[in-house]
Amino acid sequence: MSHSLRVVQWATGNIGSHSLREIIRHPDLELVGVVTYNPSKDGVDAGLLCGLDPVGIAATVDRSSIPALGADCVLYMPSAIDLDDVVALLGSGANVITTRGELFAADPRLGEEGWGRVREACERGGSSLYATGSSPGFITDALPFALLSLQRHVDSVEIQEFADLSRRDSPEMLFDQMGFSKSPSDFDQMRSTRLLAEFGPSLGVLAEAAARPVDTWSCTGEVAVASRAITIAAGEIPAGTVAAQRTSITGLSGGSEAVRFTANWFCTQELDPAWDLLPTGWRVSVRGDAPLELEIEFPVELDDFGAVMPGLTGNRPVNAIPYVCAAPPGVLTTADLPPITPAGPLIRP
Repeated sequence: MSHSLRVVQWATGNIGSHSLREIIRHPDLELVGVVTYNPSKDGVDAGLLCGLDPVGIAATVDRSSIPALGADCVLYMPSAIDLDDVVALLGSGANVITTRGELFAADPRLGEEGWGRVREACERGGSSLYATGSSPGFITDALPFALLSLQRHVDSVEIQEFADLSRRDSPEMLFDQMGFSKSPSDFDQMRSTRLLAEFGPSLGVLAEAAARPVDTWSCTGEVAVASRAITIAAGEIPAGTVAAQRTSITGLSGGSEAVRFTANWFCTQELDPAWDLLPTGWRVSVRGDAPLELEIEFPVELDDFGAVMPGLTGNRPVNAIPYVCAAPPGVLTTADLPPITPAGPLIRP
């Protein structure tokens, strides 16, 4: 007889609230705990936090109480990681699925000591850690892996991401964090280096799967300015200020390109210089003995993206729960798991 897997939702922001709702709706998952960082949500029923009827599980700000719940899996989605929390969860025997890029296998930001603590906790608890997401995540490993299954010889894999941010009503993110509406001379040139840190580990796993392991990384960044003053949902972008940015990350294997990821983020297409931009989505190209090119767009209006986009990041962790719980202990990548689908594998007692 099958049994439900016991799950904790850790953090209830935009993505966390979405995944919380899907845990509650899932017929084979049992919600046993919710962590919130917002004192106003402390003690609030989990169902109410995600737009559903009460379910009898109250959110808590007491993170230290979670390891004792005996959860099979914790969906760990805070705005910043606390490695002590992750180690405690893994050591207690709870598998951890996270949207935090720092916890993607071999991410250098965690450091040798940090990864040593994680692996020791996995061994002690008989648990696994798996990092996922949409980008990086789905677009850097899950989808390209499917395309690699048609190849015998791969020359390179290229991923282009296009994001029209004109209807994103997030002034702090766009103007303060990302640098839109700034003078090109004030633009943070270190953004490309930080993007390499974020995407490099998952792209490295992709290159390994293509039998083209990366030995050298490089990254470049460029910007384009608004050719005229524009108004977007987040506010004003004066003429001559940053209205688009492009970052390219390239991995070389044996001196030739093995993998490339290019992020095109823009607030208008009225740019100087003019850029060739696609609608929001991705273009994935595999060059090899069975060359392929695939374009993905979202069939929704820009104004509706806010309602749809959380699922692109929040659904896959929920779908991954039974796969990760069934996997051998350790730090997992997508290459270690079967294709993840909503139905999932059989859940055995």
